[in-house]
Amino acid sequence: MPVSVEIRRGTARFVTRAPGRETRHSFSFGEHYDPERTGFGPLVCHDDHMLAAGTGFETHRHADLEIVTWVVSGALRHTGDSGAPVVVPAGSLAVLSTGDGVEHSEIAVEGAGPTRFVQVWLRPDRSGGASSYAVAALEPAPGSLVPSPLPVAVGGAAFAVAHLTAGQELLVPAAPRTHVYVARGALIRSSLADPLQAGDAFEMLGEPDRTLVSAADTQLLVWTFAS
Repeated sequence: MPVSVEIRRGTARFVTRAPGRETRHSFSFGEHYDPERTGFGPLVCHDDHMLAAGTGFETHRHADLEIVTWVVSGALRHTGDSGAPVVVPAGSLAVLSTGDGVEHSEIAVEGAGPTRFVQVWLRPDRSGGASSYAVAALEPAPGSLVPSPLPVAVGGAAFAVAHLTAGQELLVPAAPRTHVYVARGALIRSSLADPLQAGDAFEMLGEPDRTLVSAADTQLLVWTFAS
């Protein structure tokens, strides 16, 4: 695998707008297509959604995907095949294993303010099977990567969240494939790039350990992959 770092700027993302919502896509999605931007390893979708209260995505179907949702602000109401709604507040993670097919909806909770969430779709190691849904809160530990306690059906994939105060450093460990997304805040200029703002991302292949430094209160979402 070649060694490289690519900077994906938020301003270069595809944008989809509908009443009450805006989505910024890192990779090709729907009517947005770029043959050079179809995924990153098993990661085939990385969307940043902003929803007005009471709006979102009505019931729709998925299959053969691991869908990982991190709620940045507000709260998201998820309703699945069971019909029982689950509220996912800010600072929480949800993992939906769609198996051989599941229907669900995702709607911003009224009274929680604008809801923003980052959602990743991953190709599972095996198709089919039963679906499942789980939610967990991740307690912040400033300056450290807090790993997800929820597994995904993708061998060698790991997700973690980091909260940094202004000027704080974070060591991102070496991995064959690493995706670092600035959900909030900013990073200072480094040997890798000019400053990164909210919505920007690093995509690293075969890079060594890297130290990132925040320019403000910052939240980073970090995926590592074994291949």
